[in-house]
Amino acid sequence: MFVLYKGTLLSLYFLILVLLRCVEVRKIGRFVENIKGKTNMHEILDHFDMPLDKNNTVHKTQKLSCQMLAKRFYREVKIFCEEGGFSILLDECPVKTPAKRHFLVPTEVFAALVAEEFESQKEVIDPAKMPMTRLVNTVIDGIVDDMQVVFEDLLRFVACDMIFYRAQTPKELVQRQCELWDPLLDWAEEKLGARFYLTEGLMHVEQSRGAIQAVSNYLRRVESPYMLAALHTMTTLTGSALIALAVAARRINADHAWDIAHLDENWTMEQWGIDEEAMARRAHRKVEFNTAAKIVTTCF
Repeated sequence: MFVLYKGTLLSLYFLILVLLRCVEVRKIGRFVENIKGKTNMHEILDHFDMPLDKNNTVHKTQKLSCQMLAKRFYREVKIFCEEGGFSILLDECPVKTPAKRHFLVPTEVFAALVAEEFESQKEVIDPAKMPMTRLVNTVIDGIVDDMQVVFEDLLRFVACDMIFYRAQTPKELVQRQCELWDPLLDWAEEKLGARFYLTEGLMHVEQSRGAIQAVSNYLRRVESPYMLAALHTMTTLTGSALIALAVAARRINADHAWDIAHLDENWTMEQWGIDEEAMARRAHRKVEFNTAAKIVTTCF
């Protein structure tokens, strides 16, 4: 009974964190508008607060991807070098995105990873088992025309990054957070020039304009929509933009990043036992995370 009560408290804890993030989105919105100068933040915030509508580009991409599984119709997978990048040929026919756009990636290494996914499909083509391909489709159909939206969403996460919010007790958890999260804050200050404030429990802490601006300047150097999309994927899966940026900068590897992103949950399971369903969901998300990490560390 106590274990069930503990699980309920944890669920409430994460729900409150989500609500805090929504509050922070509204506070950072005005600052992001100043960075770009031409962004209509009112519309962006409306999209954040409401479910994706039928006109949202990412929603359209997801809808197009939700088709019945097709049988594998090809025998041979090839990489074709052309102007602007590398495409994938299935029996000499070029692959198209769900929106019928040309499927093209910027490097041969990137193309090889996508080709492996197509080659690994057996009787049917299952998009759920092709995370690299799905990310490319999302970029081409929903991000490449408007990278600014992804950029701004990353800044929202920076403003209320998970590692800023620390436990008050027990002492062992507090110490573990300091040991594993503080080095990332030191790296952010040294590499990005951003110094962040911390808080205990669920008390909101507002970050300085200077810190957000420093990360903004760093992200502005990311020119590839694929890189930006991969950073966004890692950020949303972990709740930490700093963890994603540290992976991209090779400050930490993907496995370590995933572990420290789940520090609190791991500690809870150490005390009360493993939640098998939660671990199964985490394993699925880790595949997505590792795919994004592979893009930012090996494809460019």
